[in-house]
Amino acid sequence: MTPRFSSIASIGNGCGLYPLNGKMLRSIKSHDVAIVCLNWAEDEPLSRTDKADLLSYEDRTTRFFPPAPVMPRIGGLNSGDTGLADDNEEAIQAFSSASCQRFNILCTGDKDGCICFSIFGIFPVGKININKVPIHVQSSGKRTSYRLQDVSISKVSLSRNLHQLVLLCSGKLINTDNLSLSNDISVGVHCLHLDTSIFSNRKNELHQVSQQASSIQDLVEVVRASISMMSKQWSNAMNLFHEKFSALPSLLTANGMESSSEDEFMSLLFGTHTSPALHQFLVNSLGEAGLKRIAKTIESAGKELRIVVSEHLQPAVEIISFRLAELRGLARWRSRFQNIGLDEKLMDGVTERAGMLVVQVERFSRVAATVLYLFQNFFSWVLKCVKILLSEPTDQVPSTNSELVVIFLKFLLDKDPIKQLLETDQIFEWDIDTAKHVEQLVVFGGFTDTQFLERSLAKQFSELEESLKEAFLMPFTTISSQIHCQGLLPLYPVTSSGALSSTSTPASIAFYKDKDSQHNASSYSSTDYICFKIPDGSLNLRNFVAVIKDFCSSRSTSSIPSLSGFLLHIPVEYECVDLSLYKDNQVVLLLSGKSSSESAGRSWMVMLQTENLSFSQLSRTFPANYYNLQELEALELQLDTDYGKVRSIPHPLSTPLAVSASRGVACVFSSRRHALVYILDEDEDEDEDEGSEME
Repeated sequence: MTPRFSSIASIGNGCGLYPLNGKMLRSIKSHDVAIVCLNWAEDEPLSRTDKADLLSYEDRTTRFFPPAPVMPRIGGLNSGDTGLADDNEEAIQAFSSASCQRFNILCTGDKDGCICFSIFGIFPVGKININKVPIHVQSSGKRTSYRLQDVSISKVSLSRNLHQLVLLCSGKLINTDNLSLSNDISVGVHCLHLDTSIFSNRKNELHQVSQQASSIQDLVEVVRASISMMSKQWSNAMNLFHEKFSALPSLLTANGMESSSEDEFMSLLFGTHTSPALHQFLVNSLGEAGLKRIAKTIESAGKELRIVVSEHLQPAVEIISFRLAELRGLARWRSRFQNIGLDEKLMDGVTERAGMLVVQVERFSRVAATVLYLFQNFFSWVLKCVKILLSEPTDQVPSTNSELVVIFLKFLLDKDPIKQLLETDQIFEWDIDTAKHVEQLVVFGGFTDTQFLERSLAKQFSELEESLKEAFLMPFTTISSQIHCQGLLPLYPVTSSGALSSTSTPASIAFYKDKDSQHNASSYSSTDYICFKIPDGSLNLRNFVAVIKDFCSSRSTSSIPSLSGFLLHIPVEYECVDLSLYKDNQVVLLLSGKSSSESAGRSWMVMLQTENLSFSQLSRTFPANYYNLQELEALELQLDTDYGKVRSIPHPLSTPLAVSASRGVACVFSSRRHALVYILDEDEDEDEDEGSEME
């Protein structure tokens, strides 16, 4: 996992990214069902080539724009009240900038057999359904095709050079060439090797596209929150306005008058007379205090609108437009970017829609400024009228700009242009001269969609979102089609439906860089290790842990190492509750004493050096024997041997076991649900208090 986050938690059908302060930065819905495993792989610097450095890409956005805006916050309210922003702005900025430093991919697997890939944990670039992946196996010179059915993913691990993905899953293995050969024994836990070399071969192109796309998606959320906040703020203000002024039509009806509110104010404006209903409304129903309250509310809402537009909405839209233009330029480099699905035609369309949104924001700013000015002039005039009527009954009308009041009464008393621009179902009509002018601009490079001025700001944003989804779906589909299955290894059969849920079975996958690997891409190589507990009764084994290596090889040499491994028998008085691969080819086992043994109530953390154990070769051929782990040599685990370090823990522990190779620590949970952190690289007698307890 990359060091930017303290945790990545599964949330329903998606996952959440959490920084060190524990506040969620982003939630990602990439699956249709619950996520059960994930792995975050960062590009290994030693796997980069000189060509990769030559083709490195610089994000030019910071040259022309200030730092990207964050979510708007309603003034005077806490973040929890708004749901739009929190006190996490610095973390969001750090998250956005850090994402662009190192190329990394988040892999997530779900219980229905789907694996999703997201660059920077933000931009989805692929999805594989293992139920639909063809599996081709060469055995005795003959190629046989298989597929897995009813798959549930339990573990995924992407290699450091991004070439291979190894996964563990449960499901039924089907021989698609001869369905009659499929039987109950084919139901079990299997290991698959997927070719993900597209991520390594095209990481520069993917980095460039994802860098822009992830920032665009962040800014899209800023735009969405800005429009939502403006709509809410203005709606609250106008609700108060209509609530107070709705009393006038009722008074007119009660006094038997058929005139409208507009007629009454027009009569007052031009000094004809003040009707009893209007007088009662202004003096008693509305009053000076009520009018000032409405005016202050409208003024405050207008101030919030100006702030949101100038500090959040407009800069976000402008940066989106610029970044899309950058992607549009990349899309024209077909030799590099067509292979990852960056389509020039789609980018042309989405760039144009972003430009239209820039125009819509500018129009909204002008309309809002005009509306607020008319409101201010109207309230000022009505307030003068109220003061005169309160001082003495008179028909004297205060002087004002009557033309502005007339415009307000005709266009704003019963209508709301700001609200209309913030709604998606509004259609605006334009005069013939404006329409012709827009059509003429097409010749000079204007927007080909000449009807965009008929749409509201919210509608234009909605269309931009749809266009973005379509444009970014193409890389997603293209990358997905280039991920293939390279190998299959059946591990053990499962007979009961409860045991088929392999997510509860301890397992771990890791890639270790080979010691003889040189600091250049031509000789960069790593070895994969797969460690798992075999359920009791499966393969006629009980209390066994298996370790396998070289299932898939990233070596560039022609000699591919043999698949090998060993079985480790845990003493009968102990049970392996969890395990994890650690650094330098080490395995950490978490053992718990069985209730019937003398060790009940105690636990052991055992760190084994696999190089000290004897690996035996394992055949890759099947289906003559689907599961052949019995071929491996069985070793007895002795807690008092020199196989590795053994730490005694004086109380029961529970899953999960988490280890960090970079920090050299392990975290486990006691029976009281307290987190215990242990330093793995220190001997037990060197520091008696190496285990720290946290609530």
